[in-house]
Amino acid sequence: MSREGKIFFGETVEAAIAAGLTALRLPREAVEIEVLDEGSRGILGIGARMARVRLTPLVPAGAMGAPTPTPTLIPEAPESSAAEVARTILTDLLQRLGFSAEIRVRSAEPATDEEEAPLVLDVQTPGADTLIGPRGETLAALQHILRLLVNRRMGRMVNLVVDVQGYKGRREQNLRRLAERMASQAVRSGRTVYLEPMPPYERRIIHLALRDHPDVTTQSVGEGSRRRVTIIPRVGKE
Repeated sequence: MSREGKIFFGETVEAAIAAGLTALRLPREAVEIEVLDEGSRGILGIGARMARVRLTPLVPAGAMGAPTPTPTLIPEAPESSAAEVARTILTDLLQRLGFSAEIRVRSAEPATDEEEAPLVLDVQTPGADTLIGPRGETLAALQHILRLLVNRRMGRMVNLVVDVQGYKGRREQNLRRLAERMASQAVRSGRTVYLEPMPPYERRIIHLALRDHPDVTTQSVGEGSRRRVTIIPRVGKE
């Protein structure tokens, strides 16, 4: 019996794969992945293309004369809290990837006017470097998949962050130091300072670091992956 694959799109190959796994409700090891197009950001947005992948289930439904149950990463208990659901799903994901981990869930410090402070899932596991990946890319993909699964399970958007072996904690310290340096620069020059584009959680750290600064305010500008924090000298400050 031939197997029929389905094509999925995303801003990156990993995002396209994550979208496909969620749509098929299958773990990564249960599908064959074929990258059809790695996509391109283009030049100044011109010629940009979405990444495109084909996912084919390794075991077709109905094989051996009986329907094959679809593996699910979604816990059954309908009354679970977001923290319990996130911990359960992440534990299952990591086990399927071959990682034995201890996971602690905590709430991050709430930012000003923030509806819901993110849940932070701190992962302690051997082989952390592999799970983090170069420049945190593997960790970012894992967090993206987890958010999709938790949001589907809870029926709402859940703000959550995955950290491994304190990686994002160290990144947070560096970002706070960056925020203070750039705030001093904004005050000295009297001009707005634009930081590099950052994901939402990192922008949030900058905002929190400078929330009570007497001489500057902060604001996020831009769209999508180009969204960044600006540090603005307060009016009347030298």
